[in-house]
Amino acid sequence: MSAIRNDWTIEEVQNLLQLPFNDLMFKAQSVHREHFHPNEVQVSTLLSIKTGACPEDCKYCPQSAHYHTGLDRERLMAVESVLQEAQAAKDKGASRFCMGAAWRNPKDRDMPYIMEMIKGVKELGLESCMTLGMLSAEQAKLLQQAGLDYYNHNLDTSPEFYGDIITTRTYQDRIDTLTNVRDAGMKVCAGGIVGMGESVKDRASLLVQLANLPKHPESVPINMLVKVEGTPFAKLEDLDNFEFVRTVAVARILMPQSHVRLSAGREDMNDEMQALCFLAGANSIFYGEKLLTTANPEADADLRLFERLGITPEQTDGYDDEVHTAVIEDAIAEQEQPVRFYDAS
Repeated sequence: MSAIRNDWTIEEVQNLLQLPFNDLMFKAQSVHREHFHPNEVQVSTLLSIKTGACPEDCKYCPQSAHYHTGLDRERLMAVESVLQEAQAAKDKGASRFCMGAAWRNPKDRDMPYIMEMIKGVKELGLESCMTLGMLSAEQAKLLQQAGLDYYNHNLDTSPEFYGDIITTRTYQDRIDTLTNVRDAGMKVCAGGIVGMGESVKDRASLLVQLANLPKHPESVPINMLVKVEGTPFAKLEDLDNFEFVRTVAVARILMPQSHVRLSAGREDMNDEMQALCFLAGANSIFYGEKLLTTANPEADADLRLFERLGITPEQTDGYDDEVHTAVIEDAIAEQEQPVRFYDAS
């Protein structure tokens, strides 16, 4: 059984990233099988509950108010509308419902509505996840008391490269939010973005930061940069696909018990690349049409790929696996009815 470590060095992780590809894949898949069913993938749906006008200057983000990307600004959604989307997601096979708001941090006036959303999602029998920006210790405790299961707050990149990505929030701000989430008793969802012009050493450093947290994140989203016109990163050179797969594989090796999520960028991945990522240890996806404001493979394509690869949705507490699988199978059989989830992280 692979050891759970929190003392990785950048040099060690660079060496893993530079292993011969087949050796790395074998090692990652071996670790994966020690801790997870090799043919199960956790399925989530993501909804933007408040879109655009974010005051942060993240160079990759179309929701930043600093850039002109043509994105319509939307206010916080009504609780009832959010719960309708959650029910639709459950009906189409999702086991976790994630809600994202384009904020630097939530305001006190928003907290009662946020808490009602969490309670409603839980009453539907879904796991709940939110990403709302930075959280104080008090806000984290309120979300936990409302029943929130997961809180997402990505580190984005390495500490060394971070200043080239964002200037309105420090790396320590992000670490502090993760600490507040963990101390409040919630599960942590934290990962990063690759393809932003970072070096292999930067990718190694990001993974070290995640793996050396006092407790590994329960969920680790690995995002490929989605280049959006109007953002400073719109014209960056594409990252080699194998480098992305390597990042997924090393995340699996470093954090053996975490779900490694294929997140943003799947729209541009063909089925073969996604299959390689599953082989490398990815075992979670966002299912549906969009990831907040950028495209995600349509849900029917996801279902077809699952069928071709022999993948089934992972069982979660409170949601019967036989029912879950039946929902997926029904959706496959009804391809003429497009599966559409509306979300706008």
